[in-house]
Amino acid sequence: MGNKGMFLVMLLVIGGAAPAGATEQEACTAASGTLLVGKVVSGPTFKAAKDVLQGVKLSHTHIRIQQGGGKNLDVAIDNVFAKDYVKNSNAVPASLKAIKVGDTLEVCGQTFAGGIHWVHTNCGEPSSPGKPNGWVKVVNPDGSVGDNIESSETYCYLWK
Repeated sequence: MGNKGMFLVMLLVIGGAAPAGATEQEACTAASGTLLVGKVVSGPTFKAAKDVLQGVKLSHTHIRIQQGGGKNLDVAIDNVFAKDYVKNSNAVPASLKAIKVGDTLEVCGQTFAGGIHWVHTNCGEPSSPGKPNGWVKVVNPDGSVGDNIESSETYCYLWK
């Protein structure tokens, strides 16, 4: 693990975030992403689609997490990658709606000023810093990490 990866792991531990095992950090780095862990302080909220591809509205769900030191970050989640996304729905998918204030999330994706996005599967394509093979996982109270809830590949054909 390079200095950047070690710094992130140390920041998460020092910041009091739920433990993310080194294997999670390594997996995110290998997927060309940045790993963030934080407590949910707001959300989920539905954001209507700005774009439509082949008749599919690309809506988002937004959640705010707080990292150690009190920094709040926006997590922008593409609804089409949720396992229970309903085509062109105007609501947060049930799997994302189940995330509650106080839950701890582990997200791997591409950071931007004020948050992180691209926290979903990369549809089997090679990952890159601009297109990581990301995820959203709930960290359980015992520290174990749940499955990626942004792994559906149903709509991958939209980008092929």
